Amino acid sequence: MTGLVAYAYATTHIPDDLNSFATQQDNVYYWADGSTMARTGWVSRQEMPLDKVPPKVQGAVLAAENAGFYSDPGVSPSGVLRALTASVTGGETQGGSTITQQYVKNAYLNQDRTFTRKFTEVLLAVKLDNQKGKKQILEDYLNTSWFGRGTYGIQRASQAYYGKDVSQLNASEGAFLASLLKGAGLYDPALSKENHERAVERWAWILDRMVETGQLPRAERATYTQFPEPSGTSLGGTPGAQNGYLVELAKAYTLKAGRIPDSEFDLGGYQIYTTFDRDRMTALTAAVQQAQKDFDAERRPDTDKHAKIGAASVAPDGRLLAVYGGPDYLKQGFNESNATTIPAGTAFTPFVYAAALEEGVLRTRGKDRTPVSPSSTYDGNDQVTVQTPDGPYWDRSGKVVKGRNDGGRSWGQVTLRQAVANSVNTPMVQLGLDVGLDRVESFAERSGLLGSSLGPRIPTFALGENSTPSAIRMAGAYETFAADGMHTDPYSVRSVTRNGAGQPLDAPKPTRAVTAETARAVTDALRAAVTEGSAKAVGKAHAGTAGKTGTTEANTAGWFVASTGQESTAVVVYRMSLTDLVPLPLTGLGGDAPGTPGSDRAVRLWADYAKAVK
Repeated sequence: MTGLVAYAYATTHIPDDLNSFATQQDNVYYWADGSTMARTGWVSRQEMPLDKVPPKVQGAVLAAENAGFYSDPGVSPSGVLRALTASVTGGETQGGSTITQQYVKNAYLNQDRTFTRKFTEVLLAVKLDNQKGKKQILEDYLNTSWFGRGTYGIQRASQAYYGKDVSQLNASEGAFLASLLKGAGLYDPALSKENHERAVERWAWILDRMVETGQLPRAERATYTQFPEPSGTSLGGTPGAQNGYLVELAKAYTLKAGRIPDSEFDLGGYQIYTTFDRDRMTALTAAVQQAQKDFDAERRPDTDKHAKIGAASVAPDGRLLAVYGGPDYLKQGFNESNATTIPAGTAFTPFVYAAALEEGVLRTRGKDRTPVSPSSTYDGNDQVTVQTPDGPYWDRSGKVVKGRNDGGRSWGQVTLRQAVANSVNTPMVQLGLDVGLDRVESFAERSGLLGSSLGPRIPTFALGENSTPSAIRMAGAYETFAADGMHTDPYSVRSVTRNGAGQPLDAPKPTRAVTAETARAVTDALRAAVTEGSAKAVGKAHAGTAGKTGTTEANTAGWFVASTGQESTAVVVYRMSLTDLVPLPLTGLGGDAPGTPGSDRAVRLWADYAKAVK
């Protein structure tokens, strides 16, 4: 018999692969202030080094499960004897497992109650005890044990039951968590009155046992007279509502900037520290919801159905501070702040203006380019024929292209600064042709818009009619002007760790998009838009704001993009069916009279948000 056991021991190998749940962890996302935003993954587990678990919490586990852990050979001789006896008599296998045995069962084996499984457990436990240090075994055990409420490991258990990191637990709280190792379904007080009674009884027993085993001074035990009631709910943070959109953005950025394969990320264990500002998120969501109160699809099904709002705020250094992605990520995964389906409209014209100030214009074939300035004048009348160096611009149908102003208004001769501030279309269409639409496109990309979102280079390109940048990218591009011409791509993650170890990220670097002089001239025109032009509805309450409204010829979208000293924010109001992603007219949205631009709503929404974060 002894030889048989020796042979079995020699031929038993510790598996290379642990059970999937023993290595699977969740990923945790944090707000910019360091508080927990959300967690994702199939299991709720985060590894915690043993030295981060308070000694008295470790002591509670030892007292409850295996007081002789540090001196035993990895198995309980009496437990082994009971198992052997049961196999001979045909009885059920017995308990009495050590912490090492429990870990082996959890990490390597199944939960079958058979002699073969028990015998293998004993052999693996002895071999593991000979190969690993006791502290490592205890750490692994604490990180893989089931504590109920969807949690594996003592770190997640601490957060689920007490809402804090395991390092902050005291001996009394540790004693309660240790009781869960006996069976969380029997000792979670939130499940039933009987559970609560059992939990209190076992908690008191573990504290007394800690005194007996030298893990707790008797005087300290005497101070724990009240049961440390855990919270009544399980660990929160599963992403939904607005948080789901934030997690989506942060995950995508982490995978790309961290060069992390999906398969590796899905194993979990990552801590993602985002740039999202919780107060700004609250303020932006509230502003959107206030605006949506006027959208009543039941009373106005033909106009308010499919009404959407996307919004984003970006800091001067590119940090993505807040987004509004939609009503609820769990109900609508389509992220309205990151969508590239809505025309930018005349919110695009500052890029035309910037390109003209830097590149000059070419009106006559074979001549040198001519510099322009904010005071350069253009024809602002309605129905002005668009000219090329070779004559009028003809479209594919053989018609001469003419510029059109909102409402058919004619402005006469206007400066470029006035044209931007007042959203006069005809000068900007002509300016785009004079600069060269290829150069305009280049400036738009350098300022932060994605080339894939920019449309064909036809005259209306200058009015943003065929370009569909996201609200996030529009906010980031306007921030380029506010930052004296330096652009940093928007990013949503500051840093990433995995089980406490830092992970490298390819962080975006600021680049020169336009000269500081050009950026200041554009900003000046955008300030004029707020004080005297198309965005004057913003009012004096937001003095110093540089912003621009945006409308489209088909009235399918209304924009307002504005920069303050703290951030740039883009808001777009539009209508679209998410089944075919075709923009629909805003006419009559929220009961507005025909002709009311959606940009007015975007301006009011922005003002509510800006007031809340001032």
